[in-house]
Amino acid sequence: MAEKKEDIKDLSLDELKSRIRSLNEPPYRAEQVFEWIYKKGARSFGSMTDLPAKLRDYFTNKFFITGPEIIKKQVSRSDGTRKYLFKLNDGETVEGVLIPAKDRQTICLSSQAGCAFGCYFCASGLLGFKRDLRCGEILDQALAIQDDIGEAKAPAGSKGPAGSKRITNVVMMGTGEPLTNYDNVIKAIGIMNSPQGLGIGARKITVSTAGYIPGMKRYMQEKGQFELSVSLHAADDIKRSRLMPINKKYPLSELIAVCREYTKEKGRIITFEYILIKDVNSSPTDAQNLAKLLKGLNCKVNLIPFNAVPDFKFAPPSNKDVENFQEILEKAGISSTIRSQRGADIDAACGQLRLREAEEEKC
Repeated sequence: MAEKKEDIKDLSLDELKSRIRSLNEPPYRAEQVFEWIYKKGARSFGSMTDLPAKLRDYFTNKFFITGPEIIKKQVSRSDGTRKYLFKLNDGETVEGVLIPAKDRQTICLSSQAGCAFGCYFCASGLLGFKRDLRCGEILDQALAIQDDIGEAKAPAGSKGPAGSKRITNVVMMGTGEPLTNYDNVIKAIGIMNSPQGLGIGARKITVSTAGYIPGMKRYMQEKGQFELSVSLHAADDIKRSRLMPINKKYPLSELIAVCREYTKEKGRIITFEYILIKDVNSSPTDAQNLAKLLKGLNCKVNLIPFNAVPDFKFAPPSNKDVENFQEILEKAGISSTIRSQRGADIDAACGQLRLREAEEEKC
């Protein structure tokens, strides 16, 4: 029976160096392999021409590089946002998003196939939770998007042609709760941050959480200066528990206490994501309650008008209501921004494209 191959992208640089040392090869070979995969876009070991032939053969027999299949891609005609649906080796699907801008290329990645948290406004949990993604499967999304947006393949021995588009920012805000798949997520963002990996600055990598406190406490101890974003969406326990069942286990008083501890421990600002839903959490009273909740906390609030999804009856508030909400926060000294809607003409909401694919397969 043939030995099952490993995904080499599941290995950190140190783990790969350890494997190479066991072969009596110099550890710098690991850095060469990383450069080929993450800088030069190599998808076979045979193309790694500066490695000895016997080492290329070893890797070919023990590991694989190839990633997921892009089974659907939607491109917004209005702003260039790209939504990807990836099919994994076991048939599960996950989503990734590219959000292009003049000075940056931001990608949003999934950490799990499905989601167990079941927020009432999010399509990600409608199909239930399937499994955690491996480190390599998280990285696969980034590499597949990088391959898709690159203007040209890098010539052998280079880090990319002048003018080629490179991923500049990463947000772990796709399907799943990143902090319940902690080890794989931390390893993946570490490789994305590594100079031998994708070389993305730590402060340009953000991990989002629905408020999973055990994971937040672990994250607080990480040495890397990665950013943290907390999905809030309501400023009182009754309303937040209706929108986000996780609040029943980790209520706002505990969550905000940990957030205050985080900003003190890390010396970093924390971002709160707040989806504004008409007649649910977007009134002046909601804004005043939010300002009181966050008073004295080193933070900013990202206000996000609800992205309409046919599977939910929710609707976004008017532009005037969004502006009034922000004005109340600003007057209370709470920094905030309004996220412009992206991908309005495609299935851009979290979990939406994956849900569409599942529905079409049933037909």
